This record gives sequence, structure tokens and C-alpha cells, in this order.
Amino acid sequence: MSLIFRSILQISPSLFNISVRAFGFSLLTIAFFCLAGCVNKADLDGQNKYSFHILDKDGKEIVVTSNRLDAGVIKPEERSEFLADSMSRNMIVKNGYYYQSQRKSGTFNKYELKGSKLSQVGQIQLQDYEEENFIWLGEDTLLLTGLNHELHTPKYYIVDTRKMSLISQGLLDIGRPTGKFNTMSIGYVLQRADKLLVGYSFHATKGPSGFTTSDTMYVSTLSYPDMRNLGVQKEMRSTYPAGVNSIQHNEFTDEKGDFYFMSCPGIAMGNRPDLPTAIFRIKANSLQLDQQYFFNLSAAIKNHAYGFWYVGDGKAIIRAERKDLFKGLADHYSVPHFEFYLIDIANQMVIKKLDLPLDKGTRKECVLVEGDIVYIAVNSSREGNYIWNYNLKSGKLSKGLQLAGVTEFIVRLDVLNP
Repeated sequence: MSLIFRSILQISPSLFNISVRAFGFSLLTIAFFCLAGCVNKADLDGQNKYSFHILDKDGKEIVVTSNRLDAGVIKPEERSEFLADSMSRNMIVKNGYYYQSQRKSGTFNKYELKGSKLSQVGQIQLQDYEEENFIWLGEDTLLLTGLNHELHTPKYYIVDTRKMSLISQGLLDIGRPTGKFNTMSIGYVLQRADKLLVGYSFHATKGPSGFTTSDTMYVSTLSYPDMRNLGVQKEMRSTYPAGVNSIQHNEFTDEKGDFYFMSCPGIAMGNRPDLPTAIFRIKANSLQLDQQYFFNLSAAIKNHAYGFWYVGDGKAIIRAERKDLFKGLADHYSVPHFEFYLIDIANQMVIKKLDLPLDKGTRKECVLVEGDIVYIAVNSSREGNYIWNYNLKSGKLSKGLQLAGVTEFIVRLDVLNP
């Protein structure tokens, strides 16, 4: 800028005055457009690519977005408003919108991030329903499966998310809790042409706020769209298949069309720690559990795991607890003790433990894959809250975007706008 002023001073005074007035006008113009750009950025915050769901130390929740994960610092409280108490992390995130079932109001809501606020843009009434699982049957067709509150019987809703209207609803024609098993979990739903495979298990209450799980998991085959039961398979090598996938994923379909899911019998989910965390497979074009496939993760890592994400080329990442570092379920979420492993699902072997800080938070949707880069959200008491970048080809790990300010837990990392 000093060079410009030296050049101006060499011309005539009158011309200098005109130049100064023009320069001042230019500065005002630039300032105006910079201000407009900043305002637009805030207004268009919901159009950023990535979304983070944050908990602070008091359990208050906030959603914030960004266009990058590899660098930078975000203080969520400076960019977004805290969510209403009725909202929580059990979100479904897709194509710029957030969807959530709310048990207290009995509604299924659609939200959009407008500026600094998550605003409701649609709602459907769901009666006597508690969400267990979701699956997209089409671009705008969403199947919700869950339980009746009092009877704990399985039911479903099929929703047109573009119009936010119900397509159909009813009871799921699968097993129901009986005897001492008075409730259940629907762990996954897999669509195969005109069939649906539903994995589930049964629970018995154990104390005022806990439960344990039967030693058997079930897979029912239903015809679609009439939801008629065509048969059931039983599996006793482990229990509690997958889990509530609006909180954390434990299942995926690979490039070959093979479907993999992880059982979760650890104390924080199935509460049958005597049974192993394991990976199961249903091969492409099959409706049957592959009895030749059983990857016993607990035997390989000497712990239980929760969280299972595909990274391509027959490999996946799991998030495993360290039972030697926490005392019980009461401190399971708050004590940093989670490790991440890269595993080979095809050859049923652990490749390596990733050199990451110990993570905290019992269940989190914290892994994203883009090409050769895996982004992993880690909440470390010592190193802070970062999105770590893991290069699958080189094996290099590096800190990326930092979530600072009020951030205590990064409980969701999602692609908001592909």
C-alpha cells in the first residue's frame, strides 16, 4: 500500500484529491462486499459440506458446520445457537437436512440449519413410537423401525421425506419379547430387492435402569412392501446385532454387495460381556447369514468394541473400549479409554492399532471416509478435540480441524451436503 501512496504523491494536488476520494470510495465498496460476504456465509452455514454435533461439559448440544476437516479452529458457540432440550444426537443427516424422532412429542421432525439456528421445516406425528433403526429405501423414502412404548412390540413407518408425509405404517412381523425378556432391540435392516432382513435381539430388565441380553440373535426375512414374515434365522455365536444407527453405525455394505455387521455385547450395549464382539456377513444376493464367516474381535483385541466403519478395499475401522481403564458403566462415557483399530474384514485379522490419543464418549458417529483419507473425531483430555486425518496409503496420522470453545464431546461427524 505504501508504494501506491508514494506514486499518488508524485502527481498534481488536484488529481491527488480526486484519487484519494476514489480510493476512499473503493475502500467503502470493498468493506461493503466483505460485510455482505460474512453475512451470507452465516446465512448459508447449512450449505457447508460437513456437520458436527457437539456436547459441552453441561450436556448442552449444538450443531455447527464447516467446509474443511484438514485444518482450522471452530468455536461452536460463536457460530451456532444451542439446541432445544428436546433435541439430541440421534440424528439422521442427509442432503442438507437433519431428521429426528422425538419420543416426548411423538413426532418425526425435519430441520435445516439457517444461519446460527437449527429450524424445523417439517413434522409428522408418530404415535407410541421409540426409534431403533433407519434405512433409506430410496432418495426420499425412509424406513423407520422401532418399538411401541408400553408393549415393546416392533413397528415401522415409511416416510416420504421430501413431502414429509407417511407412505405406510404398521407392526413389524418379527419376533416379540416373551417371558423374562420384556423388551428388544432392532439392530439393522437390510434391503435385498423385494425382501428385508431384520436383525434383532431380546432383553431382560436388570435393576432400575439396566438390562441384559439373551444369548441369541435373530434375523427375520420379510417381503417388501407388504412386510410379511418369510422365515427366521437364529445365531448364538454372539448377541445384540449392530445397534441404534442414528447414534452410531455398526454395519455397512461393501463394493461387492456383501453386508457386514458387528455384534455389540459389551456392558455399554448388550451387557453380555461373556460373549464376544464379532463381525458377521450376509453375502451379496443371499438372504442367509454366512455360517463360514465369524470374525471374533474380542479374541483379537482382548476387549469389546462399539462402532464399525468401512474404509474400502476390504478394510474397516473399529472403535474399541479398554476395560482396564474404566471402573464401570457409570464412568464409561467420561473416561478416555477408546482406541481405534484398522482391520482386514476379508481375512479376519487386525492390521494395526492407530496411534491416536485415547478417546472418550461411549457411542459416537465419529468416522468419515473420503478417498484415501479417513477423518476421525477424537475427544482427548490431554490433546484437545480434533478431527484427525489418517492417510490409508501412507499410514500417516495428523491433526486436522480443532473443535474448541465449549466442545466437550464431538458426538457426530456427518456429510451434510455431498
